Amino acid sequence: MHAKTDSEVTSLAPSSPPRSPTSRGGRPVYYVQSPSRDSHDGEKTATSVHSTPALSPMGSPRHSVGRDSSSSRFSGHPKRKAEKSSGRKGAPPGKGWQEIGIIEEEGLLDDDDERRGIPKRCKYFLIFVLGFVVLFSFFALVLWGASRSQKPQIVMKSITFENFIIQAGTDASLVPTDMATTNSTVKFTYRNTGTFFGIHVTADPFQLSYSQLTLASGDLHKFYQARSSRRTVSVGVTGNKVPLYGGGPTLTAGGGNKGSGGVAPVPMILRTTVHSRAYVLGALVKPKFTRAIECKVLMNPAKLNKPISLDKACKYL
Repeated sequence: MHAKTDSEVTSLAPSSPPRSPTSRGGRPVYYVQSPSRDSHDGEKTATSVHSTPALSPMGSPRHSVGRDSSSSRFSGHPKRKAEKSSGRKGAPPGKGWQEIGIIEEEGLLDDDDERRGIPKRCKYFLIFVLGFVVLFSFFALVLWGASRSQKPQIVMKSITFENFIIQAGTDASLVPTDMATTNSTVKFTYRNTGTFFGIHVTADPFQLSYSQLTLASGDLHKFYQARSSRRTVSVGVTGNKVPLYGGGPTLTAGGGNKGSGGVAPVPMILRTTVHSRAYVLGALVKPKFTRAIECKVLMNPAKLNKPISLDKACKYL
């Protein structure tokens, strides 16, 4: 009716587009009018501004296709990762993860076996050590019992008095008393009956005593006796100017002179203790044998330098 300018017509057209006569279901169909190339800059701006809200709520087919393609692109990544992780192309989804889980479980089982294997090895080692200790202890006990039954044999053979002199003298405190000088030699045989071990032999001092007085003594030199062997051992038993303190008169003969050998036979006692140690299995099995010996000796001045037999005069304790 009224004449309108071109700018007004252009501004009104996008805001209220006409309804399409072919709309379905009574729903309005909207369209977007793109500006022509010949229109000026102002019209391009207005058209672009009003074309944006004119989109249909349902969305254009172009946008829906884009969504599908983008969703398909994003959804394809986990499949490719699953295929790569499983190492098999075309495997169904989820199977790769199952295989990974199986591999991890097998690795855990292997680790568990290794962890369990270490205590088992330790257990076997302890069992071996305990078994070895038990067997070794049993073997050592057998050796000890066998060695205890093979005791050494000691036989006292004889004693020889070289001289026996009683004379007057003084002790260390210058008290006058009778003094006795004795020189003698004791012989005995030592036999090692052990068939698989040697013996180290020592002894307490050999002592010759009269009543409660020790007239002479002597030491045995330590020696080693090989297995299944024997030897004769000599020990010097001597005493030099031993104070008698009143025991002198009973030792002298009735009319004899002191120092001239005029003494009556003197009963004496010879005592000693012989120690024997065998090293059967080093320092682990070392049985010890102890033998105490006591012999009654009659010193006869008429038999000086003659051996006196001790075969029946000794007791072995």
